[in-house]
Amino acid sequence: MKERRPANRCRFRQGWAVVAMAVLLLVGSAPLVLAGSTGDVIDDSLITTKVKSSFVADSAVSALDISVETNQGVVSLTGLVNSETERQRAVQIAQETSGVKKVDAKNLIVKR
Repeated sequence: MKERRPANRCRFRQGWAVVAMAVLLLVGSAPLVLAGSTGDVIDDSLITTKVKSSFVADSAVSALDISVETNQGVVSLTGLVNSETERQRAVQIAQETSGVKKVDAKNLIVKR
């Protein structure tokens, strides 16, 4: 015949199981909280699209030669451009785009 465990002992184990699951959920979702909300990611994608579209519409900028990435409103421009004028125009376009907090163009290089 099997021994029955006291009800308190079963409740104690169930309680710890619930606590352990709660901790796992919190730890598992921590990177999502630190990375920002879904809205931030969508906003960044929208900013990137606006900047790239503006590059395509501007004949002074070669949109295919410039890579655009946005992270929390900071736009990073990367690539090779034909002149300092083109580089400055690309930076200006990015700065004038709504939602842009800062433009990083240190990796936007003029061909020599």
